[in-house]
Amino acid sequence: MAFNLKKVLKALLLSSGQPLSIKDIQAAFTRFHEQALLPATVAEEGASEGQPAAEGGEPAGVAQGETSAPAPAAPAEDSTEVIFEPVADDPELYHDVPSLITATQIREAMDAIAIELKQADEGLLLIEGGSGYRIVTHPRFGRWVRILRQEPPPVKLSQSSIETLAVVAYRQPVTRTEIETIRGVSAEAGVNKLLERDLIYIVGRADTPGRPIQYGTTDHFLEFVGIKSLDELPASDVLSSRQIDEWLKTTANARPPTDADMGLANEQLPLEAAVPAAQPADNPAETA
Repeated sequence: MAFNLKKVLKALLLSSGQPLSIKDIQAAFTRFHEQALLPATVAEEGASEGQPAAEGGEPAGVAQGETSAPAPAAPAEDSTEVIFEPVADDPELYHDVPSLITATQIREAMDAIAIELKQADEGLLLIEGGSGYRIVTHPRFGRWVRILRQEPPPVKLSQSSIETLAVVAYRQPVTRTEIETIRGVSAEAGVNKLLERDLIYIVGRADTPGRPIQYGTTDHFLEFVGIKSLDELPASDVLSSRQIDEWLKTTANARPPTDADMGLANEQLPLEAAVPAAQPADNPAETA
């Protein structure tokens, strides 16, 4: 029976409370092979250090005419010690384990597990985040999970907080002054709310006068929006980073941004119909 990678990965996912990355899984297989070689090495060392058996069939270390030490007494019948029988290794799990598990094999097995969990419709899902793979409960069971943990229902972000979060995600590291310049309103309340929700964090300080604090998104933000990295954020169709940089540099002139500054087409409104000038009459009498 061939080794079943999918079953092993599913067991590892269910036994871990933290996300499992591909490197974590490959390290587990490396330790498996190291432990598989350990008993044979210990046996060889013990045979090399032991003494040969004496003549007459006596064990090594016991002279002729002497008696060996008595064997230890068997435990009493009323002993409370419990001895478990070793479980036989499953050929599907422990035999013929490949010495190298590639990242492609792990991803294919994870994709198969995700499809099986989704088709089973038992309330479990396999997701891949920035830190690795993990099995989670389906969102429709979120109320039961909150009841068990005695947690309040989640609070939705306001439109102001969402706009602030979008600016931080696309412009990080970004200062609060830059956020307020882009949005045109104060960002203090939105920044504080996002810090409380662990969606953004303080990255450091900018190399500008006053050394303002810079903000960036957290790993929880990636899980919040359902992406693995910031590279998966949708591209902006209106503003680019270069255009925003140029706009921020010219904000000191207090000039409102035009359509060209915002990356929009410079559409011209139709002019009002001009009133035709009066033409001179052919008959001077009519003019009079």
